[in-house]
Amino acid sequence: MANIPDVLKVENSGYNLLMENEKVRVMEMRLEPGQKSPMHNHPSDHVVYVFKDAKLKLSFPDGKSAEFELKAGQVLWIEAGPHETENIGATEGHNLVTELKK
Repeated sequence: MANIPDVLKVENSGYNLLMENEKVRVMEMRLEPGQKSPMHNHPSDHVVYVFKDAKLKLSFPDGKSAEFELKAGQVLWIEAGPHETENIGATEGHNLVTELKK
């Protein structure tokens, strides 16, 4: 999505780049309770490893949203595309996000 910025170009996104090469981009994501990561784009499909139990809400440009009760040790697959992430729980959201480049 050309008009929605890459997750690492959004101020206060909660994402920190750990490593990148031609095959993957690895980021740590931390969101405190009530904190939002503004609308951003993930250009590639990605695997998310959950470090801590948390409740997150993803909102999409089309107005749809989904809530996730994440459990420590859980692994999720999320397809490329834009969303806003909000921590709607009482604990810090702490995930490892690995984007697989095509």
